[in-house]
Amino acid sequence: MSTTSESPQRNTRQRRAVAAIMADLEGFASAQQIHDILKQRGESVGLSTVYRNLQALADADLLDALRNDDGETLYRRCSSGHHHHLVCRVCGRTVEVEGPTVERWADAVAEDHGFRDVEHTLEIFGTCGDCAS
Repeated sequence: MSTTSESPQRNTRQRRAVAAIMADLEGFASAQQIHDILKQRGESVGLSTVYRNLQALADADLLDALRNDDGETLYRRCSSGHHHHLVCRVCGRTVEVEGPTVERWADAVAEDHGFRDVEHTLEIFGTCGDCAS
C-alpha cells in the first residue's frame, strides 16, 4: 500500500502549511501566490504539492475554487453552505452571495432536460464600488 497518497483526510505537514495560509487570506489567491507566501514563511513545499493540496482541500469543500478571466484557478477558504461570488476584476475583492432565483432556475432547467443530481457554480465578475470610484 502506498503511503504517498494525499487524501483530504491526510493531514501532512504540507497540507497544514497550505491550510494555514488559506486561513490567513481574505480573498482568492492562485497556487503560485500561495507557494510564494509559503517560501516567504520558510516552508519547504513544492509548487506541485501546493496544487495537489489545494485541489484536495477544494474537493473536500474546504476551499472555494474559481477560474479568473485568464483561466487560472484561484482558491479561498470556504464558508459553509452553497453560495455564489461577485468578484472584482481590478482588486480581486470577493463577496459571497446567495442566489435563490439562480437555484430555482438551475433546478427547473435540469428538470426540463431530465437531469438529476446536478451541481453548479456562479461567479459574477465586475468592478467593485471602491475600484470604480
